[in-house]
Amino acid sequence: MFVTGPFTQRVLLTIEEKHLPYDIKLVDLANKPDWFLKISPEGKVPIVKLEEQWVADSDVITQAIEEKYPEPSLATPPEKASVILTIGNNFLYSGSKIFSTFIGFLKSKDPNDGTEQALLSELTSFDSYLKDNGPFINGETISAADLSLAPKLYHMEIALGHYKNWSVPDSLSHVKKYMKTIFSMDSFVKTIALQEDVIAGWRPKVMG
Repeated sequence: MFVTGPFTQRVLLTIEEKHLPYDIKLVDLANKPDWFLKISPEGKVPIVKLEEQWVADSDVITQAIEEKYPEPSLATPPEKASVILTIGNNFLYSGSKIFSTFIGFLKSKDPNDGTEQALLSELTSFDSYLKDNGPFINGETISAADLSLAPKLYHMEIALGHYKNWSVPDSLSHVKKYMKTIFSMDSFVKTIALQEDVIAGWRPKVMG
């Protein structure tokens, strides 16, 4: 059961990259049906049924899928794990700082409050990392880290483009190439959210 969102797309991307069959149902979170609340009492998505068990939280779901279906592997090789984990604590592995600074800038009403610069700082660090280690976070092969970060970058691109008339600067060429490459992958195209849905989904953050 899924709704549009970066965490949902992360799960769908994982399933697609693993070439697993699946059925999908969309849920209106503004009007959650009873059958959905029975399997997800807190009303959270995504939630997936694996071996007759309902599993929630994108981190838990993607890890469970990786363990049950290890091929093709999306895991980080041991020789890169410490590097990516170290950078990941800041922004890279989960995209948490890129995502949080994006939200801060999106919600900002003051162009001089530093939120745009905070986002640019995170993206600049990521650009430097890709320059030396790319084209993907894990090097030559796509991994779970990319499938976590890319949907957040897509939401960033659409929401900031619409509400702020903002885009990633051309000077961050490695980030732009990274986004273009992943956004054009078959799995990403197949699971991508409609732009109008992304815009509508972020409207409460902007208006609030």
